[in-house]
Amino acid sequence: MHPTADQVLPGTAPSDYENYLKTDALLALQPGPETWTHRDELLFTVVHQSAELWLKLAVAEVEQAITQLDRGKRLAATRSLDRVIECIDIITPPLHMLERMTPWDYQHVRTALGHGSGFDSPGFLRLRTSLPNLVAAVRRQLESDGLTLRDLYLAVEQNEEMFAIVERLVEIDEGLMKWRALHTKVIERTIGGTVEGTQGTPVEIVRNLRDKSIMDELWTVRAELTELADQTLR
Repeated sequence: MHPTADQVLPGTAPSDYENYLKTDALLALQPGPETWTHRDELLFTVVHQSAELWLKLAVAEVEQAITQLDRGKRLAATRSLDRVIECIDIITPPLHMLERMTPWDYQHVRTALGHGSGFDSPGFLRLRTSLPNLVAAVRRQLESDGLTLRDLYLAVEQNEEMFAIVERLVEIDEGLMKWRALHTKVIERTIGGTVEGTQGTPVEIVRNLRDKSIMDELWTVRAELTELADQTLR
């Protein structure tokens, strides 16, 4: 929109862009210098608030994919799952920005967090709650086709749409594992790997959650295929 174009949306901001996106309200959500315990509070807040927005979108797309699957609209569900994958991919690299704080600077930021912890992320909690429902929807589709995961992987050409959906689950699962792995390393780099977090949770517990899967069979089926290949192809 040209900056001199007439505004058509209601609001007091100087442009429709700002009125539609509520940028005044959005940008007021980050702490200003007058409230900082340390200037890196802005960095910390931007990384985490932006992640919450992408997680909100991810949850919406998971819920949409479930609806589409239950209606038999598998291609549409695949497009929604692609968005979930992108959301997870987007929130992962910004974690590196947290490594641009020195360990001591982060200790100053940490004093402002109270008992705030990533375990309390509403976006991640909602995503974690919604993913089992997605897995259940995928299982229903497999059952309606009379397929096990092993059957599916042995007959991909006959089941392309279902294969695409299951592989999206793999990408989502792998993306979450990568996100958790990087998050763990960021924690270790900032506060160390042998201490407790803001809620008294040992970093070791966070480390043990890195490879938690939304559907274990996504990975065990690969071992089954390898065993089958060893028996029949060699």
